[in-house]
Amino acid sequence: MSDIRTENDSLGAVEVPAEALYGAQTTRAVANFPISGLKANHFLIRALAMIKFAAAEANAELGLITPEQGSAIAQAAQEVLDGKHHDHFVVDVFQAGAGVSLHMNTNEVLANRANQIFGEELGSYKKVHPNDHVNYGQSTNDVFPTAMRLSALLALEELYSVLEGLAGSFAAKADEFKDILKAGRTHMQDAVPITLGQEFAAYAVAVREASASIRRNAVTLHSLGLGGSAVGTGLNTHPQYREKAVAKLARIARLELHPAYDLRYAMQSCAPMAEVSGALRTLALEMIRISNDLRLLSSGPNTGFNEILLPSLQPGSSIMPGKVNPVLAELTAMVAFQVIGNDTATAMAVQAGQLELNVMMPAMAHATLQSITILTNTLRELEVHCIRGITANRERNAFYASSTIALATALNPYIGYRKAAELVKESVASGRSIVDLAREKKLLSEEQIAEILDPKNMTEPHARIS
Repeated sequence: MSDIRTENDSLGAVEVPAEALYGAQTTRAVANFPISGLKANHFLIRALAMIKFAAAEANAELGLITPEQGSAIAQAAQEVLDGKHHDHFVVDVFQAGAGVSLHMNTNEVLANRANQIFGEELGSYKKVHPNDHVNYGQSTNDVFPTAMRLSALLALEELYSVLEGLAGSFAAKADEFKDILKAGRTHMQDAVPITLGQEFAAYAVAVREASASIRRNAVTLHSLGLGGSAVGTGLNTHPQYREKAVAKLARIARLELHPAYDLRYAMQSCAPMAEVSGALRTLALEMIRISNDLRLLSSGPNTGFNEILLPSLQPGSSIMPGKVNPVLAELTAMVAFQVIGNDTATAMAVQAGQLELNVMMPAMAHATLQSITILTNTLRELEVHCIRGITANRERNAFYASSTIALATALNPYIGYRKAAELVKESVASGRSIVDLAREKKLLSEEQIAEILDPKNMTEPHARIS
């Protein structure tokens, strides 16, 4: 048997791999765009299959394609949703504008698989045609924006779960470390005491706030322009198609979805992608900050803070024996840098639309889905293999808590800021503690010293003692 077959499209004959489910237009795209070697995110493939499934059911109900055609297309789409045939989605993520190439890749895969179901040869399109049946009443211009939004919603469901787990682990550590006093630091200098638990509790809040922000910004993704056809006017669609298709898509995706109130807007504007990408950027910024804290707090062991110990995951040096690095905290920061870069790419793509269409959608879809994917995978690893295993160096924390010169801050209401500052200077110069100096100079009674300079009382609001 030949390892190729010949298909024809509007530009002429094309040689296609004999066993490929894709066809002529996909083959042309593969030849035209050997750019990155990266293929479509699996959530985008799933979203496209869901849309074709919903459209086939709607068009069959409306009598626009036969029930048999609708059933075969739906079966092919379901197979894709079951994880089959993904290796036949071969178009590079950087491709023709608006995602025409990936859209036709989808149409051809589903058409060829539907024809196989009918017992027809690949590439014959006798029973089901990529354009006339799989794509009936549709255009790349309404399908790709819909798929882009839907794929982001699908991917975000996994991220939300990971973020809840991460926040939960930070909160668990907050409870575990709630009685461990340590020195606070501002400007990277000594500050008043805080508990290690309070630091970790704040990390939990940061993650939950970032997650809530993503959810808020993802709301507009639920509004879909499916049914808008070429320019948002619904040309070549049945009057009932729009509502039917979106309702069926909501059922298939198990998400709350609804038609956009203005299909032109849904096609012209990709602002929802910018909003979600921006929220992902905020999460990335928070994770850079937190990962840097983890690296600082675990620095050492002899010449750094050494207040916490991160799990040892692998040797850290090819030349220094015994060295162990904070690899997952480092990874988190690097992934977050990529997310910030992806947000810039998305922002540039979102603003680059003209008139009835933004043709830069493949770039923003790739960037946003990559951000969601790498954040999901990285933060899962960080939570499971790093945060859960963090332990505290109680002795080091206690030493810093009693040594911080900022203990003098508690004296302000009793001796004033100026005298307290003088006490700090003397402490630094002499190496003696604030407590010893306050006692020696009889600035406070023993009862006041015991109460005011107790670091634990400095980690929460505390009434002044007369």
